[in-house]
Amino acid sequence: MTASHHDGNLLLPPLPQDRIVLDASFGTRFMLFVDTEEEFDWDAPFSRSDHGVTALAGMARGQAYFAAAGVKPIYVTDYPVIDSDAAAAMMGQWAADGAADIGAHLHPWVNPPHVEAVNAANSYVGFLPEEVERAKMEALCARIEARFGRRPIAYRAGRYGVGPNSARLLEESGFRLDSSVRSRFDYSHQHGPNFQGLPQHPYWAGPTRSLIELPLSTAFAGLLRGGGERLYRAAQAMGPLAGALSRARLLSRIPLTPEGVTLAEAIIAIDALIAEGVPVLNFSFHSPTLEPGHTPYVRDESDRTAFYHWWDGVLTHLAHRGVYAATLDQLITAVPTRVEACKAA
Repeated sequence: MTASHHDGNLLLPPLPQDRIVLDASFGTRFMLFVDTEEEFDWDAPFSRSDHGVTALAGMARGQAYFAAAGVKPIYVTDYPVIDSDAAAAMMGQWAADGAADIGAHLHPWVNPPHVEAVNAANSYVGFLPEEVERAKMEALCARIEARFGRRPIAYRAGRYGVGPNSARLLEESGFRLDSSVRSRFDYSHQHGPNFQGLPQHPYWAGPTRSLIELPLSTAFAGLLRGGGERLYRAAQAMGPLAGALSRARLLSRIPLTPEGVTLAEAIIAIDALIAEGVPVLNFSFHSPTLEPGHTPYVRDESDRTAFYHWWDGVLTHLAHRGVYAATLDQLITAVPTRVEACKAA
């Protein structure tokens, strides 16, 4: 594929020259993106109205924890959260204090304009008609600007739902960075995007290559990890084989998240990604997880205690490996300009 035939589509593998080589002084760092969203029943059909924004105490506790640990989260935030006066005031104070960054997170079923049917297929905003995706993105950006005084520059599509037009629309909207690509995952069986074969390292995306793509981090672990994604795909195609390989500790896929991943698995994944030479370890979780009872991962107070124990262990291990937190500004500063990148290619 040549540059003239690649429009920077986030569903396509980047060209070799689109790989971003960060400034050497940046080293290996980690970042935390929090998918900041309304609470809803994860087992129920999508709904425009059956949701709430009540996990504010849990979010405040989480922010205090990460601030004390020297981590500046990026709260990619969806429409119901910023539409809440209490949530917007709380997060606005964090941003004003320099303790957090606010980005955009688009759940189309609760983001105006409400013009599409509410169903599973339409929960991926990137697969809606281009004019609908554009209108929803602009409504979200305008609401964030009205609340916080500036347009967001970081984006993650809800359900990782970028589509063929998303990178171009993000460029047009003034975004500097996207973190929607969940490398090594395929959601096409449920109407979503297929990210198989996409890299773990940051790269340029969009028609003018002015959009930084920072994929979510996922490692392969086990004795057969050298087979990587190709072997994992083949095992998945053979039904129960993938589960058997994982239980036997031969091959497993481990995303960097406290949701459904044990501390031991996370440490294995961190070490595997460092060995791969991944320069930015991209952690994430959903904001309702910070308050018991809203997600499958933190159902009660004991689960919340385990959540923070997970982070204690992960942060200790990262420090042992010499991997420290990076802010959004630090990452962007470490990225060469596109002109410099082209000369180096």
